[in-house]
Amino acid sequence: MTNKLDSIQISNICCIGAGYVGGPTMAVIADKCSDIRVTVVDMNLKRINSWNDENLDQIPIFEPGLKEIIQRTRNKNLFFTDNMEDSIKNADIIFISVNTPIKKTGLGAGFASDLKWVEKCSRQIGEMATGHTIVVEKSTLPVRTAKVIKEILFSSALNNKKTFSILSNPEFLAEGTAVNDLVNPDRVLIGGEDENAIEVLSKIYRNWVASQKILTTNLWSSELSKLVANAFLAQRVSSINSISALCEATGANVKEVSNAVGLDKRIGNKFLNSGPGFGGSCFKKDILNLVYLCRFFNLDEVADFWYQIVLINDWQQKRIYEVIVRKLFGNVSGKVITILGFAFKSNTNDTRESPAIKIANYLLVEGANLRIHDPKVSYEQISIDLKGFQEYKGDESIGSWQQCLKISDAVRDSDAIVLATEWEDYNKLDWGEISSLMKTPGWVFDTRKTLNGKEIKNNGLKYWGLGEGDEKKEV
Repeated sequence: MTNKLDSIQISNICCIGAGYVGGPTMAVIADKCSDIRVTVVDMNLKRINSWNDENLDQIPIFEPGLKEIIQRTRNKNLFFTDNMEDSIKNADIIFISVNTPIKKTGLGAGFASDLKWVEKCSRQIGEMATGHTIVVEKSTLPVRTAKVIKEILFSSALNNKKTFSILSNPEFLAEGTAVNDLVNPDRVLIGGEDENAIEVLSKIYRNWVASQKILTTNLWSSELSKLVANAFLAQRVSSINSISALCEATGANVKEVSNAVGLDKRIGNKFLNSGPGFGGSCFKKDILNLVYLCRFFNLDEVADFWYQIVLINDWQQKRIYEVIVRKLFGNVSGKVITILGFAFKSNTNDTRESPAIKIANYLLVEGANLRIHDPKVSYEQISIDLKGFQEYKGDESIGSWQQCLKISDAVRDSDAIVLATEWEDYNKLDWGEISSLMKTPGWVFDTRKTLNGKEIKNNGLKYWGLGEGDEKKEV
């Protein structure tokens, strides 16, 4: 249903979902549009209370620059609440920014997204909205999800005066730089059929985004563009990670190879840093969605191509674990291994699909005792991610973990250190002091290739760097 919205003045925006997308996105909109009231609503009261905590260090998401924006806008024109009905009823625009995890059971299990929260939100909007409402898909969703939202909303509008416009406005945020990505986006993509609704949303973004960066498409192109963008980025990560193994086997250095390749203007140097694999909430999920979509349309060869990216990612993490075990004389049972970094990347406290979790799980199954340090990941989150494994209680238990708030505690009497996340602080470590605290021979496994291997070895430690082959190796 198309509506004339030229004269509508947007005064209230609601976002359903106070997570990694909804919270920062709405904070930036509030910061850039001081005349608009922005409400973030979530049924998770604990999360809402965290967003409202007077101590800004306790807000649930760590992103550089986010705390300062929250300080400027919270309780002025940015509000966090669990009052769903009032938030929806008063909104001119509603962003749907809820979780869409991969289904664990049923049709499409392991590949398709579970859209139960999207469907629930749509029903709530259909029931509680008043007048005309623009509903915007913000979550990363499978192609043609808008059709589901449309059917639910438009059926609720048949017997009353409610009307709706449906838009797709996918996020293109990289955690750790999300605030900068929102303030200085490469592009803003808006898909839809209602040109007036598109213009209303575009007008909001034009408060700080240049018009030429705002792209408009149909709904399906917008939804698919998000999946494809993440699939292409993940493909580059898996590609360079596959080459890291070849470098180790041949005596090449993956940093030198990626630098040489990245100088080609046709290729570029972005996403060519080798590591323990991609993580976060989107890459794996979006590729699996793409695979499911291709199989649905009988494009099995295309599905197989994209699925290989996930397989390489999983293989890289298993490969690193196997290297660690081999270097430690084929046995890690009862040995102390320090994990530096637990978030899936630096400058975030998000651990979803973090390579550190998979590597930690492998080592725990082998009987290692892990000491985990991360400057932003909480004890509660580590407990959730390592559920099923025992926490160290001061005894000689085998296959346990503990969180260490100080690096000195994490490395004391350790057999090996595994750098899993590229936090800047880890590049400033005193390897002489660390060497004196560790057992001998002590190993450092640099899965991010960001440490100074020569300095580490000069301090009496053994060093393994991802993608760093032995130049003297005979092939």
